[in-house]
Amino acid sequence: MRLGSRIFPTPARLVMGIINATPDSFYDAGRAFELKSALAIVDDLVAEGADIIDIGGVKAGLGPEVTVDQEIRRIEKLVAGVRAAHPEVAISIDTWRSEVARVALTAGADLINDAWGGSDAQLVHVAAEFGASIVCTHTDGLAPRTYAPRVRYPDLLADVIEFLTALVNRARAAGVPDDQILIDPGHDFAKNTWHSLELTRRLDELVGLGWPVLVATSNKDFIGETLGVAKFDRLEGTLATLAVCAWHGAQVFRVHNVLQARRTVDMVASIIGHRPPSRTTRALT
Repeated sequence: MRLGSRIFPTPARLVMGIINATPDSFYDAGRAFELKSALAIVDDLVAEGADIIDIGGVKAGLGPEVTVDQEIRRIEKLVAGVRAAHPEVAISIDTWRSEVARVALTAGADLINDAWGGSDAQLVHVAAEFGASIVCTHTDGLAPRTYAPRVRYPDLLADVIEFLTALVNRARAAGVPDDQILIDPGHDFAKNTWHSLELTRRLDELVGLGWPVLVATSNKDFIGETLGVAKFDRLEGTLATLAVCAWHGAQVFRVHNVLQARRTVDMVASIIGHRPPSRTTRALT
C-alpha cells in the first residue's frame, strides 16, 4: 500500500485519526472547526500514534448544505498546516467532491477518502493526476448526506463485493495503480445494524479480494444500537470491532480515539505475530 511517498507492507496496521473541520460534527461538535484548535488536536493525535490524519470539511450526516467553496475554506489551510507540521504523517482528505480533492492534494494531502461511493466520477481522475491514493467505499449508490430507510440486501457480501469491484475498476481505468487503491465496506452507510455486524464478522472475505481494507466503525450507530449506549459511551464497542477487523486483516482504522485504537490494533498484530512485543523480560531474567 502506498500513501504519497510512504510504502507500507501488507501486515501494517495504520491508525487514521479523524479531524472534523466542521461546526456540527457528529462526535466532537465543532472542537476542530477553528484552524488553531484543529492543528493542536492533530499534534495530540500524532503523539498518540496516528499514522494518517483524515481531514473533513462536511459532516457525513444530515444537516445544512455546505457549498464547495465553504468546504474548501474549511480544509485548505488545515491540510497545508498539517503537512508543514508533520511531514512524516500521511494526510487524507474526506470528501466526495473532485474540486475539493484537487485543492487538498495541492496543499499536501496524499489520500482521497471518498466515503460516498464514487458519486463524483471525476474523483478518480483527480487521484490519478496527482498520483494520490483513493478509498473506494460501499454505499449502494446512496447520494451524499442522505439516509436510506428499510434497506434490504438479498446477499449483503455479494452486493458489497460487486459494488466495490466496480469502483476499483473505475479507479484503475482512470490510471490509479493497484497499490494506491483501498476499499471500505461502509459500515452504517446504506446499512442497518445487522448489516454492519455481518460485515465485521465476515471482513476476511473483503480482505481476500486483495486490496487494503479501511474500516470506519468508530462510535457509529450500529455500535450504539448493539450495546444500547449513547455516542460518547461507545469506546469499548468500537475497540471490539477494531480488534475483530484487525484479526481479519484490515489495514487502516479510522478512529476518534487514537491512543486506545493504537494499543488495540498493536496488540492484535502482536498476537498474530506481525509485531514483536515492546519488551520481553517476564520470566526471562
